[in-house]
Order: sequence, then structure tokens, then C-alpha cells
Amino acid sequence: MVGQFVRKGDSERPFLGQRIRGSISRCKNFPMKYFKNNSVASLVGHGAPRATASAIAAVIVSLFFIRGTVLSQEKDLSKGIAEQKPTDPFDQVVQLFMQKHDVPGMSIAIARNNELVYANGFGFADVEHSVPATEMTRYRTASIAKPMTAAVVLSLMEEGKLDIDQGVQEYVPEFPEKRWPVTSRQLLGHLGGVRHYKSTAESSSTKHFFSLDSALRTFADDPLVHEPGTKYRYSSFGYNLLGSVAEAAGEASFMDLLSEKVLKPAGMKHTVADDVFAVIPNRSRGYFRATKSLLTMAPEGHNFVEGTLYNSTLHDTSMKIPGGGLLSTAPDLVRFAVALNQGSLLKDSTLDEMWTRQSTSDGNQTSYGLGWSVGLKSGHRAVWHGGAQSGTSTTLLLYPDSGKCVAIMANLQRMSLMETAVAIADLVDPPK
Repeated sequence: MVGQFVRKGDSERPFLGQRIRGSISRCKNFPMKYFKNNSVASLVGHGAPRATASAIAAVIVSLFFIRGTVLSQEKDLSKGIAEQKPTDPFDQVVQLFMQKHDVPGMSIAIARNNELVYANGFGFADVEHSVPATEMTRYRTASIAKPMTAAVVLSLMEEGKLDIDQGVQEYVPEFPEKRWPVTSRQLLGHLGGVRHYKSTAESSSTKHFFSLDSALRTFADDPLVHEPGTKYRYSSFGYNLLGSVAEAAGEASFMDLLSEKVLKPAGMKHTVADDVFAVIPNRSRGYFRATKSLLTMAPEGHNFVEGTLYNSTLHDTSMKIPGGGLLSTAPDLVRFAVALNQGSLLKDSTLDEMWTRQSTSDGNQTSYGLGWSVGLKSGHRAVWHGGAQSGTSTTLLLYPDSGKCVAIMANLQRMSLMETAVAIADLVDPPK
């Protein structure tokens, strides 16, 4: 396991300042003066509290039932995690969490003052083949794709190509007229009334879609579940519809627009569509663990063993690329948040709209802006988004006023990572 610091200006090159642990040996002649100026002590600040098990004990992990194949390396997995000796407070938080919840693999990245300063991987990206997780491991982003889609839509708005208060049929006539009109702004805030998944089978579909237009047919003919603006109702399909709106307004494919508006300007070279047919380097496998509650939902005659790790179900995310169909790395997620925060992707006035809680038509404020959850963490203004999907759990947390950011990606599904992200952020700059 290699903990890595990133020096200013090095975010697009192989990470420098690598600290060597175990049998891994690199950068033997790296100058020690770098560590004097960029040590963990200086990074987290003097007197920073050290993370303990109690700091993250409130994290509750729940797994849902998915059929899979038992892994023969279960014993080696726990042994590998135990042998990784934490020396950084960041590592301690992560490894305590991994040991507590038996997580196969996890990667983190941290920014301070809008600069990527730390990235690391823990455990295994692929347990069956003993492939270590690193800072370059690509995990499914799940719903962290949504703030990226929001950035594309709002960039097109800034260019005058898209009116987010116009009915979506103006751009996507293939989405039939409904009982009420629905706008892109409402979809961005999960106020549009477009349905979410009907079932676990739909949310874990294995059908492949080669275009957003074909994926749109999954829900296009269904009625709205409520009058737009009257209720907050989370919807990945609402973001799929936004992807189709963006394609029409931008006259390009969604992935081309994402590359132009977000990936390239943010320096996100390792973020791609989660294409099941493509050979993608450093792609993580995904897992679930059989819990007691999960076993109560298992069909009669199952052979799952409580506490055992299994491969997650197959899932083709081409049905929801704008809402949750990307692969990325923890450092790339941090680069995205930092680029937004520094005004590299959107104007300040647009960011203010994006990071302002929306309200329903009766004046009740939601906890969601335009593509981000908005609130307070450790007493400071924060925006964030999590992701939950077959074989992955993710979170991205940004403190806009300080430029502090934490990304966590794991290959075990249905985990709550937010408290761990807050614990790591508090180490970077302890709350006052």
C-alpha cells in the first residue's frame, strides 16, 4: 500500500512524494525535504484529533440481497487488510472503517485549499485475483454522476443554448406531453415528478442501451408521479431525461458534452462511461456481503452464508449514464469538485444557484440544490453527493468556503460513507 501526496502542479502526472510501506518500493531517491514541507502534521494542522473507532462507530452499513458467487479468497481478504499498518490519521480512519465493516477495497482523495494533496488505496480492487486497490482504481460513481450532469446542463444554460425553465419537450419531443409541464430546473432539483426505479430488477438491469434515446424509452411513456414542483422525489430517470435534453441543446452526445464541459477542463483523465463491453484499465470488481437481514430476504433453498463476501450481481448501467453510469477514480472526483469551486466550469452566479436549496411550490425547502445535497457539516457550509449501486458505494464532500474536499470510493455496495468523509475532512482542518 502506497500513501501518496500530490505536490502543486503535479495533479496530471504520476503522484510524487510517495511513502513506501511493506514490500512496495518506489521513488527511493525522493528528496526528504519534500516531506518536511508536506508532512501529514502540516497537512492536518497541529493538535488535530486522531481518529478512533468511536469517531466512525455511528456509520451504519446495510446491504440488500443480490445473488452472486462466493469468493474463495475470503480468508486472504481479511488478512490483507489487517497487515496494512496505518501510519497516517487518514489511513487510520479508513482502515478502522474497513475492518469494522469487512470492506474489500477502498480509495480516497483529499483536497485542501482547492488543491489535491493526498490519494491512497486500501485493500483489494479484485479479491479473486489479489489486485490491490490504489488511487488509480476506477469504481462505479453511481449517483455522483448527477452533479456532473448538472454541470453540463448549467454550462449549456450559461451559453444560452438551454433554458432550464422551459418545458423539456421543447428539446426532447420523444418524451411525451404529460398531465403537467416539467422543466429542467425541476429535474435538477428532483422536483420534476419523473419516476425512480420500479423494482430492484429495474435498478440492476442487465440490458444494454447504445444511446440515451433508447434508454429514454424505459420510462418515457409513464405518467408523472406528482405535479412538478409540489414534492421532492429522488429520480435517476429524471437525470437521464436531463442527459437527453443536454444532447439536444448541445447538439452532441452526452459523453462528448461531459468531456467538453467537465472532464477536460477539470483534468479528469480517468473518468469514462461504465461500458460493460469496453476493456477499461484499473476497473474494480464489485461485491456484497451476506448480512443477517439480507438472508431473511433470500429465496428458500439459498446457499448464502452469513458474513461471507460475494460477487455483486451483474448490472449494465448504460440505462442511466447521466444519472449513475460512469467510472471514475477518487482523485478525479476531487478534481471535479475543485474545478467547480474555483470557477473553472461555471460562473459564480451559477454556482450560487447550484448550491442553493430548492423549495417546493408551497414554500417548503428541500435539502437539495441543483445536482448536490446542500447543508452543514461540522458547522460549516458543505455540498455533497453519495452513490449506491451494485458493487459500489461512493461519496464526494466539498466545503466551498475553504476548498476542502474528500472523495471516498469502495467496491462494497450499500454502505454509508458520509460520516467517514466528515471525519477525514475534520483531520485536514479541525473544526474550531
